[in-house]
Amino acid sequence: MSRTKRLRAEIECLLKQGPANTVEIFDHLNDRFKWGATMNQLGNVLARDRRFIKVGFDENTDIGGFRMRVCVWARATV
Repeated sequence: MSRTKRLRAEIECLLKQGPANTVEIFDHLNDRFKWGATMNQLGNVLARDRRFIKVGFDENTDIGGFRMRVCVWARATV
């Protein structure tokens, strides 16, 4: 967890504002930090951290001219 500590903290701050899809989180992290994160890193962080839960899918996300299905994430209520 130490290598992705700042990423996890920033994702948690972003999701306090409300649910966001994977692409929105990815763009936010890469705008926020100098080095950013890869999509694989982000997927692993979101899937393995219990603070984040998948709440659904966004079917009509436009990524590079293609319509893609991406996950929507939210903070887990503890």
